[in-house]
Amino acid sequence: MTTSAHPELDLTVSRIIRAPRAAVWNAWADPASFEQWWVPAPTICRVREMDLRPGGSFRTEISDDGLEFGPHITGCFLAVDELQRIVFTDALVAGWRPADASFVTAVMTMTDHPDGTEYTATAMHRNRADRDQHEELGFHDGWGTVIRQLAELAEHDARLEGQSGQERTDSGISSF
Repeated sequence: MTTSAHPELDLTVSRIIRAPRAAVWNAWADPASFEQWWVPAPTICRVREMDLRPGGSFRTEISDDGLEFGPHITGCFLAVDELQRIVFTDALVAGWRPADASFVTAVMTMTDHPDGTEYTATAMHRNRADRDQHEELGFHDGWGTVIRQLAELAEHDARLEGQSGQERTDSGISSF
């Protein structure tokens, strides 16, 4: 499902993740987990800074070979509403300082869904040319891939969490 408030300027992807919002949130909030899904595999991501609060820094680097890492995102968190919404932009850097260049403001929302969590990511652009460039660079494939990777991680972690309250018996698994 793809929807957008400003289709001339925004690109949006959405997915139902079969995990509770806490599992999806934790995949975002924990840098080690975040690195596992933030860029399409086999590209490797490293979180260099992640101060998950309004005004906090957000900086990632990527590598195709795992040896040399180059810039990916340098930005600032604008809004962090626990378990609900994360907004960041590359128009600012940490402490609300203006960045040299700007391309996108991203809004990620997490809402309850009967099957888990509805995760929606919207990339907002300053003009139609930037939006079109982002789309031509493979927005839907790239962001769709990372959301699939996020879903796989959150769903796996949710299954592990569900198993932690169970013990193995000779006849199978039973709850404590």
